[in-house]
Amino acid sequence: MVIQMQWNPYPHHAFLLPNQTHHHRYSPILLYLNPHFPNFSLICTTAYTATTHSISFCCSCIPTKPEALTQEFSSSKPTPSLSSSRSGRSLIRSKMVGVDPYVLWTFFVSLFGFVLLFVLRGRNKDYASTKRKTKKNLLQDQAKSSSDADFQAGIGSGTDIIVVGAGVAGSALAHTLAKEGRLVHVIERDLTEPDRIVGELLQPGGYLKLIELGLEDCVEKIDAQKIFGYALFKDGKKTRLSYPLESFHTEVAGRSFHNGRFVQRLREKAATHPNVKMEQGTVTSLLEENGTIKGVQYKTKGGQQLEAFAPLTIVCDGCFSNLRRALCEPKVEVPSCFVGLILEHCQLPFGNHGHVILADPSPILFYPISNTEVRCLVDVPGQRVPSIANGAMANHLKTMVAPQVPSELRDAFVAAIDKGNIRTMPNRSMPANPLPTPGALLMGDAFNMRHPLTGGGMTVALSDIVVLRDLLKPLHDLKDAASLCKYLESFYTLRKPVASTINTLAGALYKVFTASPDEARTEMRQACFDYLSLGGVFSTGPVALLSGLNPRPLSLVLHFFAVAVYGVGRLVLPFPSPKRLWISARLILSAAGIIFPIIKAEGVRQMFFPATISATYRAPPPPNEGNQDDTIKKA
Repeated sequence: MVIQMQWNPYPHHAFLLPNQTHHHRYSPILLYLNPHFPNFSLICTTAYTATTHSISFCCSCIPTKPEALTQEFSSSKPTPSLSSSRSGRSLIRSKMVGVDPYVLWTFFVSLFGFVLLFVLRGRNKDYASTKRKTKKNLLQDQAKSSSDADFQAGIGSGTDIIVVGAGVAGSALAHTLAKEGRLVHVIERDLTEPDRIVGELLQPGGYLKLIELGLEDCVEKIDAQKIFGYALFKDGKKTRLSYPLESFHTEVAGRSFHNGRFVQRLREKAATHPNVKMEQGTVTSLLEENGTIKGVQYKTKGGQQLEAFAPLTIVCDGCFSNLRRALCEPKVEVPSCFVGLILEHCQLPFGNHGHVILADPSPILFYPISNTEVRCLVDVPGQRVPSIANGAMANHLKTMVAPQVPSELRDAFVAAIDKGNIRTMPNRSMPANPLPTPGALLMGDAFNMRHPLTGGGMTVALSDIVVLRDLLKPLHDLKDAASLCKYLESFYTLRKPVASTINTLAGALYKVFTASPDEARTEMRQACFDYLSLGGVFSTGPVALLSGLNPRPLSLVLHFFAVAVYGVGRLVLPFPSPKRLWISARLILSAAGIIFPIIKAEGVRQMFFPATISATYRAPPPPNEGNQDDTIKKA
């Protein structure tokens, strides 16, 4: 009910009045200012709701000033005023009890505290639930987080591996390690589509590694062409060499494509994995502390100098690497340069085959890179090539090279020269000569290169990634740099069967296929063509080695000297002469002079006697449980 008063004994106070009646069921009376009524209107409340006695008992308990009091009760039914009521209501003479205004604020603060405690209690339950999860579940939860902000929180603290470079090797490596649960930070100088004239032919052995890594879909939707073998041309003769693919699935074959399209597909595959952060920036140096690589210093696209840290840094920045000198002893050779052209709308003599023309002075390559384009690579010995700007290169191609091109391709070859899109690329060769360094590793062309004549570079890189993945798989903690470096020494031996076979064959074939004034070398070149033309094991054996399907260095050496012996037989049969015997001896010496230096650079023990190298059997370092827990917490 509402009481209107013209006198307020205690302004700005509520009134809590004791119940003067003798009914135990009556509750105390609370009066407080009602802002919706004029003057001193008060709200009178009591827990007692009986219709009888309610007005009389409430009014009897209100302190009044009789000479100035008028009261009016508001209810659903009209009631008489207080002045006219003579029902013997007594006025209370006791003092009124005032209520402190801070009581209400205390009530609200207490309510807020209760709500806060309730919320915190719920969060504590969530935290306890999360803490009970196993380490495996934590890593799985991390793998499901795909936002860049979530990964950024881990950079510098939870990053497992930094990969410098996002070419074929770097992108494939980042995706492979991310699938193993590693946090990978990739830093690439230029993330736009590269435009190169090499790295366009993937051998069947490389395609099998691509399948093993789960990246075979990266050769789809880029107009890649299947390659089933080679066609070899010399002095108007030709022979076809097919890959020995009978025991493989029908999809297994070589693939040729635009290098930039393939690289972009690999980058997309890596960048979409939640454990990979791919960033554009130029790595300027490796960060070293007490002989251990701790990370890298790099400049972002916007010019900002930043640092990134991780237990392991893998450098895959390509053939022009500026970081390899800290991690290996590079001995780079440039035996020749490739001059690249694209022939359009022409038909190759052997469809879906690579074509090698044994021209003078060095080979010419043709292979399809799309449905309508054929790549032509003209090898020019030495490091100097005719100038493109003044037209010397176009003149050289038309006068010296075009007459040696098969007639089916000659018109398209000349048209490509006239179109003017001529590119050059130095062919580099560098044997693997690592300097094992705690906290860092070299891979790809930054670590090992061979002449691109056989198109084996990507096969070696993908094979190396498989070896490294298998070595890192049992390791949960990469923080012990010294132990990790010692353990990874086995990588350099385990990679040798594939790498040394392809490297040796590429170097040896280029020297054999290059024209020479030496009669012994000329005989060796002819003997190689004739040996491969025999068919059967004489062609499938070398082609299996070249394609990465048979990574056996000993088999390579046997086939190479079989070619030399075959050449001697051609010379001395049916009737030897002193001159032919002399040429035969020089031919054997020439063959030895070609292959033995390559074998020496690759490592005789690692190629033929890997069982004698203790690093081959090196066990993984024991896990450091403390560091492992820290790593998972940060992740």
